[in-house]
Amino acid sequence: MKILRKENGKAGTSFLVSLALLVSVLLIAGTSSAGNWLKSGQEMLNKLGTASSGGGGGKSLSTDEIAAGLKDALRVGSEAVVSRLGKNGGFELDKAVHIPLPDKLQTVKKTLAKVGMAGMLDDLELKLNRAAEVATPKAKKLFLKAIDEMSIDDARKIYQGPDDAATRYFREKMSPELAREMKPVVAASLSEVGAIKTYDEIMGQYKNIPFVPDVKEDLNQYVVEKGIDGIFYYLAKEEAAIRSDPLKQSTALLKQLFGK
Repeated sequence: MKILRKENGKAGTSFLVSLALLVSVLLIAGTSSAGNWLKSGQEMLNKLGTASSGGGGGKSLSTDEIAAGLKDALRVGSEAVVSRLGKNGGFELDKAVHIPLPDKLQTVKKTLAKVGMAGMLDDLELKLNRAAEVATPKAKKLFLKAIDEMSIDDARKIYQGPDDAATRYFREKMSPELAREMKPVVAASLSEVGAIKTYDEIMGQYKNIPFVPDVKEDLNQYVVEKGIDGIFYYLAKEEAAIRSDPLKQSTALLKQLFGK
């Protein structure tokens, strides 16, 4: 404490305070989960007010640097998600996001299985996934737009928030526009891959069976909703990984922002 009083306002004080902060953050890191220590460290940084302008002490990240680092992270994560899902088999072969038949058509499948025609429904299910895969790349430009429009306040809240804070931000901001962008693509894809034709044939056969309940399903809306769910499912995973996994911190700013 004597040294601190003597050096008050000088480079020595900045160094000692910065050193004390570093020790505190390291202690937090040793006792907290990978997601929580980042938040705790930032809170400690804010409380102690240790932003330094030189003199040998470490320099804390500015708000602008935090925002730039987050935008880097979100570009990396969103591009990875679009690349993963927007390809042949992206939805269809992935159990986590595979699009099943709508519940109403599961009833139709059970009915047609009794007359040996369940295979038509399996073919339709494949085509629903193909339609989502074709539409997914539309999300890329919307992610980039949302990132560019992110305010400093948005960035601060995301940085100090939970591991999926950015994903929640994007879901709220993007979902309506993403649905509008995907709908015409999904509609065209459903027609192109033959899903609409297959669906009409299925319903024709189904209606020929006496006493079955009437069934109607909006395949376009269904695929859009499931496609959006899949996109944000993997964005949340990418965000959590970038926050905690050094291998995912692929730029200098990401390493500075999230590196331990």
